[in-house]
Amino acid sequence: MDKHEFEQFVTEHGKDILRFCRMNAGSTECGNELYQDTMVKLLEKQKKLDGAQNIKSYAMQTAILLWKNKKKKYAVRNRILPESSLEEYMEQGGLSGACEDEKTPEQQMLDQAEIEEVQAVVAALPEKYRMPVYLNFSAGMTMQEIAVCLHIPLSTVKTRMRKAKALLKEQLEAIGYDG
Repeated sequence: MDKHEFEQFVTEHGKDILRFCRMNAGSTECGNELYQDTMVKLLEKQKKLDGAQNIKSYAMQTAILLWKNKKKKYAVRNRILPESSLEEYMEQGGLSGACEDEKTPEQQMLDQAEIEEVQAVVAALPEKYRMPVYLNFSAGMTMQEIAVCLHIPLSTVKTRMRKAKALLKEQLEAIGYDG
């Protein structure tokens, strides 16, 4: 893959990868950092990437592995020298952003609260269910692409998506969500 092909890839798929990174990381700041790390890693391996391969899937897989490494590093550091305030770390979770249409401020607040509730429920899913949901809805990947990206059979992806949907429905109904 040459420089022009890489730039074209970033132009076509960069937003999907960024959205996935932000959702996976739980915050805009951490997501941006993960996206940057992912793109740096892809840039380093640019010569080895083949345009015939599914580079978007490879990028998502790279982002997943980088995020897992960051979580492990954080866990080890926290065990060695605990963070003074866990609340500060937890406050970094969740995407923020207000609707930019012509709604009243009250409606915008309610909409944002609803979005944050749903995001919190999705973020609370076990990782094996959360990852296919993020890949499907934030990155726009098909079930087949998710299977390739996660190195699991297509039937497993379908089962996990079905189970995630059932868990989300159950948990959202439990908190009174009627969306």
